[in-house]
Amino acid sequence: MTTRYDSRDLEVLTGLDPVRRRPGMYTDTTAPDHLAQEVIDNSVDEALAGHARNLAVTIHSDGSLSVADDGRGMPIDLHPELGRSGVEVIFTVLHAGSKFSEKIYQFSGGLHGVGVSVVNALSQRLEVWVRRGGGEYHMAFKGGVPERPLTRIASAPRGESGTRIRFWVDPGYFEDSRFSRDILIRSLRAKAVLLPGFTVSLKDELTGESSQWRYEAGLGTYLRESLHEHIQIPVPPFVGHFRSERAEATFALGWNADGGGSQVAESYVNLIPTPQGGSHLAGLRTGLLEALREFCDYRNLLPKGVRLAADDVFHSLNYVLSVKLREVEFSGQLKERLNSREATGFVSGVVKDGFSLWLHQSPALGEPIARLIVNHALERMRTETQVARKKPTAGLALPGKLADCAGGDLEETELFLVEGDSAGGSARQARDRLFQAVLPLRGKILNTWESDAPEILQSVEIRDLATALGIEPGSPDLSRLRYGRICILADADSDGAHIATLLCALFVRHFPAIIHNGRLYVAMPPLYRIDVGQAIHYALDEAEKAGILDRLQAEGRREKIQVTRFKGLGEMNPIQLRETTMAPETRRLIRLTVDDVRETEAILDLLLARRRATDRRGWIEDKGRFATVL
Repeated sequence: MTTRYDSRDLEVLTGLDPVRRRPGMYTDTTAPDHLAQEVIDNSVDEALAGHARNLAVTIHSDGSLSVADDGRGMPIDLHPELGRSGVEVIFTVLHAGSKFSEKIYQFSGGLHGVGVSVVNALSQRLEVWVRRGGGEYHMAFKGGVPERPLTRIASAPRGESGTRIRFWVDPGYFEDSRFSRDILIRSLRAKAVLLPGFTVSLKDELTGESSQWRYEAGLGTYLRESLHEHIQIPVPPFVGHFRSERAEATFALGWNADGGGSQVAESYVNLIPTPQGGSHLAGLRTGLLEALREFCDYRNLLPKGVRLAADDVFHSLNYVLSVKLREVEFSGQLKERLNSREATGFVSGVVKDGFSLWLHQSPALGEPIARLIVNHALERMRTETQVARKKPTAGLALPGKLADCAGGDLEETELFLVEGDSAGGSARQARDRLFQAVLPLRGKILNTWESDAPEILQSVEIRDLATALGIEPGSPDLSRLRYGRICILADADSDGAHIATLLCALFVRHFPAIIHNGRLYVAMPPLYRIDVGQAIHYALDEAEKAGILDRLQAEGRREKIQVTRFKGLGEMNPIQLRETTMAPETRRLIRLTVDDVRETEAILDLLLARRRATDRRGWIEDKGRFATVL
């Protein structure tokens, strides 16, 4: 191995080479179904924009797949900077597309500009036909490289337009190069459901089977058909729809009358399925929980001591949720989870208001739903095992500033690590004493990244924390752990982020077993309070504030809107802190996990190691322009 390392050793991947070198970063390499979805989503975006009414997908006998639509057709003119046709740019240049702004598409699923170029990169051959401007054009690619420029091959009937793409995947990039007919059917049927009046068809030349879907009524009909063998309440399913300038939400809800588990649980963003949920689903959970708690309180349906949780609401719930957003942030190229923070505030608000209004207007239909959910809460509470509170390690006295909880069920108890005595005082008043404990931390704790256990235990703050947890630093044994959840609660500003980072590093380095067992969380206090008449809303950040304001606009609210920015947890009174950050019914907690230990440790080492000061300075100079002011 050479010891030389200079600029000559730097590789620059161009064109589609990054995709071929690391295909798993861009798609699921188990099978090519995600490639099919990328091409389908482009056609669906045309339908979302109101330019396409039909979509036809064919699995050909030679194993290739084609997707055709009657949209506007891909651009055929020359790109002003690249000097190549729009078709060639779309298929050969990563991050090239028309969906980065809102000029062409108001709502769009293809947001990264890499979808069909990835398809081209991982295909042995790809052909595209475009009908546009009275002509039909054709272009072919082999191994991602154009065989010849875009060529006009025929005239097209006046007024006809659209795009047809056919591709043969390269089996060398996939464990199985065959397309799943079942996955295609589920996906295509969902597109028809989510776009009323949109006709979708699938033809399989291998089996000779053909299917076609078109739904005029949308989500309610789809949910009812999907549950035809189950007794559901209400009948028909509840359907809500709200729209603002920047967001839109449609949802259908129905509970299994027998109290059994849900059968249908589907969520979509800009018609893209999100099987891992995300911020829009969190909004649905919060909105439904708030509406049902309010209804149960008003109708006196809650037995004494019963507290509804989101899991009670969702246990028997069948739902289809479709959200459309202008600015969308997914967790990765597979787009299986939505990260856009504004979706939570928008969806939770419109769901709560819409469903709450229906419950109060239709109590005869709402009360059976409420009783079903209350019964599940009672059953859940009966099955909770009560055990004695665990004692601290080896006879050590609990820290004097720890406000301990009374409950003994490990899976229910929580310890909040709170920044500062002021916020700690508010947290002590805001907590539920049965299962929530509070340990205030004074200022920024010790940077423990390069320290061993005896050294860090010289810090009073860390010694108190270890004693409260009931385990020693570095111990893999959690049998004496005293709390089921350890929650970091810091201000939503740069100082709070610094403290949270130091605490995360402490757990990664010295209490890794807590993270590996999924017991470390970060609480998400809001940055904004929004007052509208008598109603109060909280927003985590700027994006979520925008989502709430969009929702208020969609509802046509005319009251004066007042927005207040919190400077820190100390500014919140105990009631506000409980409602926004500590109450399980309304708070937001993020569980911290480590997917790649080496990568996580490398990042923390760069951020916190004293010996990496020079590297850290260079990193800040290089990346500082991307920083966001908290």
